[in-house]
Amino acid sequence: MGFNCGIVGLPNVGKSTLFNALTATASAQAANYPFCTIEPNVGRVAVPDPRLGVLAKAGKSQKIVPTSLEFVDIAGLVRGASRGEGLGNQFLANIREVDAIIHVLRCFEDDDITHVEGGVDPVRDAEIIETELMLADLDSLEKRIIPLQKKARGNDRDAQAQVALMEPLIEALREGRPGRTAVPKGDEAAAARLQLMTTKPVLYVCNVEEAAAATGNAFSNAVKARADAEGAACVVVSAAIEAEVSQLDAADAKEFLDGLGLEDSGLDRVIAAGYGLLGLRTYFTVGPKETRAWTITAGTKAPQAAAVIHNDFERGFIACETVAYDDYVKYNGEAGAKEAGKMRIEGRDYVVQDGDVLLFRFNV
Repeated sequence: MGFNCGIVGLPNVGKSTLFNALTATASAQAANYPFCTIEPNVGRVAVPDPRLGVLAKAGKSQKIVPTSLEFVDIAGLVRGASRGEGLGNQFLANIREVDAIIHVLRCFEDDDITHVEGGVDPVRDAEIIETELMLADLDSLEKRIIPLQKKARGNDRDAQAQVALMEPLIEALREGRPGRTAVPKGDEAAAARLQLMTTKPVLYVCNVEEAAAATGNAFSNAVKARADAEGAACVVVSAAIEAEVSQLDAADAKEFLDGLGLEDSGLDRVIAAGYGLLGLRTYFTVGPKETRAWTITAGTKAPQAAAVIHNDFERGFIACETVAYDDYVKYNGEAGAKEAGKMRIEGRDYVVQDGDVLLFRFNV
């Protein structure tokens, strides 16, 4: 299971530069004019996890296989996108298909890079994009609810449930609030099936100048205040720095980041925030051939976690041998953990925890 995030924002805010850095490719053209990205660029990247190396050493594995995540670089939106301005309809359709939205905001001054709104104001930019997404969602719901209301009056229970879900969303959007503020508790899955853009979780990425990469600046502080007010996540990165880091080997990258007062790369911070955003968890399998990371959502039970490896594992699930990461490391592998009584046999109702080292027993 992966993690699919659409990178959105106004033109010239650094979206494609960040995408190129995250994927360590130059597949997304970064140019100083709007709409240089006409089709969404998709990149899959390994999720860095220091636990993999530790587990591989303890398990004497020959290789390490990290889990991966997907970024989609979506062309810049502008005012009027909900009405089709700037190829808006096409780009909005791309946003509907992703699991979460990474909203890149320009938080730096540079006279050489044009700003479509005439000046730098990331909070205003965030409001422009949010407004366009809300207008598009509202238009979509208002069109869909009319035939459902007719069926609901005829005692169609499915239609009645859909109308009950849509009405508070429509009300919120008409009041200028994103759909995520009006999703009834317990109806999150049903709301997700509506494919509304404003019910998706949001991560604000503040693209700052190199000097502010470690501390942020006044622009990013304003975005952080907005994010805190709406319960969204916020990360400060310098796309220019990330572009340089992506071209270096691990040792040189660490030295470069250390010199800037940065403990880790922007990619690591984006991934960590994204994991929290989507409620993702990682479990591991360890053996002589490989140590591998697998991604699941919080609350996933053992059989469904097994299905991430192969559907047959879920179909024939019997049990799973389970060792917590800390115990696996403390007792230097499976044998030591078993001898110390730290290996457990868990059944179908076990909720897999982040960091679990699992061995599935199944019979097909």
